[in-house]
Amino acid sequence: MGVKIFAGRASEQLAANIAKSFGATLGDVKVNVFSDGEFQPSFEETVRGQDVFIVQSTMPPTENLFELLLLIDAARRASARKIIAVIPYFGFARQDRKDKPRVAIGAKLVANMLMAAGVDRIMTMDLHADQIQGFFEVPVDHLFASTLFFNEIDNLNRDNLVVAAPDAGGAKRANSYAKNLNCGLVLCHKNRKKANEIAEMTVIGDVAGKDVVIIDDMCDTAGTLTTAADLLIEKGAKSVRAYTTHAVLSGPAFERIAASKLTELIVTDTIPLQKHSDKIRVVSVADLFADVIKRLVNNESISSHFVIS
Repeated sequence: MGVKIFAGRASEQLAANIAKSFGATLGDVKVNVFSDGEFQPSFEETVRGQDVFIVQSTMPPTENLFELLLLIDAARRASARKIIAVIPYFGFARQDRKDKPRVAIGAKLVANMLMAAGVDRIMTMDLHADQIQGFFEVPVDHLFASTLFFNEIDNLNRDNLVVAAPDAGGAKRANSYAKNLNCGLVLCHKNRKKANEIAEMTVIGDVAGKDVVIIDDMCDTAGTLTTAADLLIEKGAKSVRAYTTHAVLSGPAFERIAASKLTELIVTDTIPLQKHSDKIRVVSVADLFADVIKRLVNNESISSHFVIS
């Protein structure tokens, strides 16, 4: 049984690092782009009878998702034995339910499309909503950046440490960190006027003289994160660091981070950084994904990677 790792254009560098850590060479994919913008990806080597891992994060534009679907379809039609979509960042995950009338459940639609294309398994990281795993009728390996972040946070001054959730939705995740680190927990409560715009925010808990660590699954426009960081400093926090898995960082995010009182923002490379920032540090997930791929191929347990879930 052979294993081949390929990449979509959105995740070429990460896929190359995963393949290197796995001990393989990244497979050859060519994408033919027509003058009207239509594109057609193709595998430039045989995949017949192989276990094919296709690495592609599905952040905007939607071409990234559609390219992944085309690659899955191509692998199926080329007689791959198994097709595993490695989706470090699962786009449309914020659309996991009907939160108001007459809206789509985008995450479920994406799951349906992936299965229709012919995927046999999904491997992803820090879904915005855990229940998205249930949208699939194929196995889902849901990994957590806590595997990487926990040891870093554990090495900070534990006597002075407090974990913070930037909003109520992140309370469960932050509470898991606080319990495992045996430290305090505070909650930033926000009210929104509309998407990506915060009306007001309050802090529940004492942060005076503390080193605060904010835990979140993604940072989009950085409005919530920077507002929380500035408010925590106003409430007497000694320092504020943030650990965020997916660096979406759209719109004014980089400017907000630079102007904020954040000491440091630590992110992973599930989404490539658009530009450099002195306040942003990247931790790679390549070794983690490579190890899980090895364990999957060898039918071994991956539960040791779930430090905090």
